[in-house]
Amino acid sequence: MNSIDLILLNFNEVRRRSTKVWTSIPQEILHWKPDDEAMTCIEMIRHVLESELYYHLAIQNQGSLAVFDSPFEKQPFTTVNEELKLAEPFRNDFIETIKSFSEEDLTSIKIDRSDSGYIRSLGDMLLRVAYHESVHTGQLLDYLRMARVPRVRVWD
Repeated sequence: MNSIDLILLNFNEVRRRSTKVWTSIPQEILHWKPDDEAMTCIEMIRHVLESELYYHLAIQNQGSLAVFDSPFEKQPFTTVNEELKLAEPFRNDFIETIKSFSEEDLTSIKIDRSDSGYIRSLGDMLLRVAYHESVHTGQLLDYLRMARVPRVRVWD
C-alpha cells in the first residue's frame, strides 16, 4: 500500500464514521445547537461537505480561491441524506483527483494558503482536510451528548 492508498483509506474511513454519526441524528435535533454562537447540527454537516469542495478546488488551484461560488449556498437545509446526495458528485471528483496524484506530488506540490497563515505540501493538506471532518464529527458527538441523544458507536 502506497501513500496515496493510505490517504484514500483515511478519507473513506473518516467519511464512513462521519456518515454513521450524521445519519444517527434525529430529524428533530438537526437544527439544535448548544448556544447562540454555535452552528446547528445540520449547519455543521453542511460546513464539512462544503469545506471539502472548497479544499478540493484550493488544491487544484494550489492555493486559496479568490472567489468561491458554493452550490451549497443555493440549497435550503433538508435532511442529512439530501446533504450527502448534494455533496456526492463533488466528493467523487475529489477522490478521483486524489487518485491522480503521484507519490512525488505529495511532497513537491505546495498549497499556498498564506491568507489563512500557512503553505503546506499536498500530502499535509490532504491529511488536514480529513482531520477537519473528524474534528467536526467529534463536535457533533458532543452536541448529541449535550442534547441527551444516544450516540452511535463509531469505534467498530
